[in-house]
Amino acid sequence: MVMDDIATGKRPPTRARSPRAAMLVVLLMVDAVPVAAQGRGASRIRIRAEHRTRVEQLERDFRASPTDGLTAAALRTLLAVELGPSAVYGALELEDSRVYADDSAPLNTTQVNAVEILSAYVGLHRSELFVPGDAASLRLGRLTLDRGSRRLVARNRFRNTINSFTGLDVTWSTPSRAVRAFALLPVIRRPSDPASLADDRVRIDKENPDAFFWGAEYDSDLARGIGVQAYVVGLHERDGTVASANRRLLTPGVRVFREARPGAVDFELEAMVQTGRSRASSSASDVRDLGHRAFAVHTSAGYSFRAPWSPRTMFQYDYASGDRRPDDARNNRFDPLFGARAFELNPTGFYGAFARSNISSPGICVEATPRTRAEVKADYRLYWLASARDAWTTAGLRDPTGEAGSFVGQQIDARVRTYLVRGLATVDVGGAVLSRGSFARQVDGGRPEPAVYFYAEVTLAKAWR
Repeated sequence: MVMDDIATGKRPPTRARSPRAAMLVVLLMVDAVPVAAQGRGASRIRIRAEHRTRVEQLERDFRASPTDGLTAAALRTLLAVELGPSAVYGALELEDSRVYADDSAPLNTTQVNAVEILSAYVGLHRSELFVPGDAASLRLGRLTLDRGSRRLVARNRFRNTINSFTGLDVTWSTPSRAVRAFALLPVIRRPSDPASLADDRVRIDKENPDAFFWGAEYDSDLARGIGVQAYVVGLHERDGTVASANRRLLTPGVRVFREARPGAVDFELEAMVQTGRSRASSSASDVRDLGHRAFAVHTSAGYSFRAPWSPRTMFQYDYASGDRRPDDARNNRFDPLFGARAFELNPTGFYGAFARSNISSPGICVEATPRTRAEVKADYRLYWLASARDAWTTAGLRDPTGEAGSFVGQQIDARVRTYLVRGLATVDVGGAVLSRGSFARQVDGGRPEPAVYFYAEVTLAKAWR
């Protein structure tokens, strides 16, 4: 049975297939491309190719409009050509992300983006610019970003599509500190209507001229392996090319952390404050500007044992404020901007039960490496709404009275990852179970049964120089 048949048992006749076929042919044939240095001392050309196939199953959906018994196959292909390292460098990266599922599957642009330019930039690099050992770099064009803890801006890993931006990214660093700044226009993934997404229609993405995303960050290494990051990011948008909540947000934050290492305690503390103006929704009829006052905190502490399997245990707590009074002139719900969550809160894909908005969540994480090429990780979390009158944002469920309480439920998620064929292939198997609490059972649209999510994926990746 071909991949298109996994969910429906038949091949949908309206799907556009030639672009995906072309991407896969390139992926299979690229090994035949001769790659060599171009001239004496010139930069090297590097080609990277990756293809991931993931099968997902979701039972007893938690959303206000549930899709029960959902089975889907998500495919993502990346192909990049990179020039560097040298004083002048650059990259061109293509993305092809598609989903094959039942007609009732809630498709959106976090899952589908057929045949698109993900990155296309040129860069400049120079060493020994101001002091011995320093380096400065600049990237200009379409690019992806992974910064800090990845909670506010990230290059998505688990999600089937990846955020990209167009603009400028500048970094200056020494062995013990770094300064980084960026000024970007978010890229709008197109098309976005369900019919076009289901048919894998190709439409070139474009920058959003009505949104501006910028930030600055200072990193420094302190004593005993402790690092500190101080930053500020801003988002300024307005209705225009796409509907928006007219967010004009300033988010300063600070992060102190110590990386995990055998026989030592590691920790992380990050606090973020959000101020500005926003609207309660992106609806065209919503024209009321609200004062935005919100905050979020992450704290964790772990220990890595010197023992077989290298076990590590970590206690963690995440809080992101919710709107305390939906009928007043303020919005207190924290906005995670362009951050990632799969590494910390839950798998995303067709699951993604929780986001960094209106949550209060303690938990424990256990991970181990039972053999050289295998990893095991399991998380147990409790989830409350930070504000009982605000929404469970990812589910679209809300009790304006607060009488349903704030306890959403208990979640267990686990993953096993194995590296095969000298790292050329990776197999991931995992899932999550959400046992619903009082809010998820009693709110209008709630239900008592636990939500169950399972996925299995294979990633093939290779690089050539």
